Amino acid sequence: MLGKSDYTAHAGVYTGGANAVYWVEIVSRRPDGLVVVRNITKGAKRRVPEVTAVIEPDLLYPLLRGRDVRRWRAEPLAYLILTHKPGMRLKAISEEELMEHYPNTWDYLKRFEPILRERAAFKRYFTRKDKSGKVIETGPFYSMFDVGDYTFAPWKVVWPNIASSLESAVIGCNDGKVIIPQHIVTLVATEDENEAHFICAAVNSTLANFAARTYAQEGGKSFGTPHILDHIRLPKYVSTDPVHRALAEASREAHEAAAQGDGVRLRKLEERINALAAQLWDLTDKELEEIKGGFEGH
Repeated sequence: MLGKSDYTAHAGVYTGGANAVYWVEIVSRRPDGLVVVRNITKGAKRRVPEVTAVIEPDLLYPLLRGRDVRRWRAEPLAYLILTHKPGMRLKAISEEELMEHYPNTWDYLKRFEPILRERAAFKRYFTRKDKSGKVIETGPFYSMFDVGDYTFAPWKVVWPNIASSLESAVIGCNDGKVIIPQHIVTLVATEDENEAHFICAAVNSTLANFAARTYAQEGGKSFGTPHILDHIRLPKYVSTDPVHRALAEASREAHEAAAQGDGVRLRKLEERINALAAQLWDLTDKELEEIKGGFEGH
């Protein structure tokens, strides 16, 4: 079971300490296609004025926060203004393009320009000094962090990285938009739904959780961070492998049971997943029972 995974995990999108600027709730949708939003300031570490504004919907995505993720279930309850596009990697949309194509979003972000320029992460990653010592900005003031092509993948397996166990779920799209996890949510991106469910079943198994506890301190800030897949040898999904397919199907059913609140069915499915995970990692029935006993007695 132990060793490097065939998959790479990533952190979700990081606002650089400006959640109260980029995190919003939708107040209403206008007939002209524009959206009325209000920024979410409750619980924000940085004091930001609450405003209600009209913006274009193009850069608005469902936001998945750590609190929104449970085992077999993840539901985004807020929205994120994401100033990057697929294929742009670390670069945000230019100021010229934002002003031309998304003028209302530009006006909204412009209100918070001083706050966004003062972010430590912005100064670190998007400024440099020239030979004369003058500070030069290398990206727009609204640039965000930990954004890549994986951010826009149609399917993701997600779990909170501050936890005492790995509790993952599969997410796809909401209203035609991919769901974007925040930075304290770990994600594995994939183009295939079956592959996502295979990964989710393996990660949620008692075996994977037992292995995770040998490397990370449960309840700590680093327990479920992307590094965990450097230590759990999760093989690449093979669609023709019956064990892989069975794990994927069991994950689908577990998501359904969790959504329906059917605890009895869910426990049976999790037992099935543990048995399949033992086959995945070539463990005997005796070894599985020993690990389950050790995990439950922890």
